[in-house]
Amino acid sequence: MSNKYEAMLVFSVANGDETAAELTAKFKAMAETNGTLDSVDEWGKRKLAYPINDETDGYYVILDFQSEPEFPAELDRVLKITDGVLRSIIIKK
Repeated sequence: MSNKYEAMLVFSVANGDETAAELTAKFKAMAETNGTLDSVDEWGKRKLAYPINDETDGYYVILDFQSEPEFPAELDRVLKITDGVLRSIIIKK
């Protein structure tokens, strides 16, 4: 049984927008491999509400996907250990 999820990701832009694009592609591929990717909403570079690790800008991406209940925990684990990810949250719709 698959559920619908939404993941909001904020990537660092300290190493350039190319790094954010690579991370977006990586997590899109992960969602496609482990479920069905419904939509990708790239907000792009935006000012953060408060500095995170001395950075004031971030690259925002929202992924809407369907997957088995085990995948979001694995996605969260990978997000936490990936360099360049400032913040992330995954919610069940």
